[in-house]
Amino acid sequence: MEDQRSEARRRALMPGKILLASGGAIDCVLRDRSASGARLNVVSVIGIPDAFTLVISTTGERRLARVAWRKQNEIGVGLSSV
Repeated sequence: MEDQRSEARRRALMPGKILLASGGAIDCVLRDRSASGARLNVVSVIGIPDAFTLVISTTGERRLARVAWRKQNEIGVGLSSV
C-alpha cells in the first residue's frame, strides 16, 4: 500500500484531548504527526465525531481535526489552525 501523505510524519508520544461539542473530552495519545496531520491512539473510536478540536496537553496547542480514517483504537486526522 502506497503512502499518500503530502508530508512525512514524525514520531511523537504526546498526550492529548479530543474536545467534544457536548463539552466532554476523550483522552488520546499522538503517536506521530506532521504540520497537516496526526495519528491518534484512543481507547475506542466509538463516539468520536468526524470533526473536533484536538488539544495537545504538553504544549496547550489547539488544532481543528478532521478524521481521515478509523481503526479499532486509532484514528488518522487532518489538522488545521483553530
